[in-house]
Amino acid sequence: MDTRTLDPAKAVPALNAASGWWLTTLDRLERTTLADPAIRALQRGIRSLPLGAARDVLRGRPLGHPLHPVLVQVPIGCWLSAAVLDAVPGERRAATTLTAVGLAGVAPAAIAGWADWADMPPEQARVGLAHAVSNAAAVGCYAVSLAARLRGRPAKGRLWSWAGLAAVSVTGALGGHIAYRQAGGAHPAT
Repeated sequence: MDTRTLDPAKAVPALNAASGWWLTTLDRLERTTLADPAIRALQRGIRSLPLGAARDVLRGRPLGHPLHPVLVQVPIGCWLSAAVLDAVPGERRAATTLTAVGLAGVAPAAIAGWADWADMPPEQARVGLAHAVSNAAAVGCYAVSLAARLRGRPAKGRLWSWAGLAAVSVTGALGGHIAYRQAGGAHPAT
């Protein structure tokens, strides 16, 4: 037998164990009330912004679903593409450009995300805050990556990019948990 082949009998229990740990961790996060005072204050502050009709646009009401998941495709797509190009010799400039475009796409996605988050119930808002913190970590990694790339330090830029991609993976899993397991973001038909 080829020892490099993944044994499905061993992989499934490991995957089940990891999945169980992840879901248990998220269940605990949903129930912890430690950040609730800060969450309530932030939500009130966001809801008090005089956005008018822009609030409905940011929340995706004209689309019938939240706008945030649509907008996150720009940074995620750019950063994933940059990671692929980092593996291709001679593509440093393109990877740098994609890293920068991904960073430019963060603000619209974040604004739409915060507009949704401001109306979430406590269990969703708690996971949403963790999602935002993980997003901030990813953005920080990509900002350092871009700075390194622009200073002619491509190896450092790639390392920070991969760290950012790891953070994006975590934050995507948190966002998916809110959207699918917690059924967040659904809007009633208007």
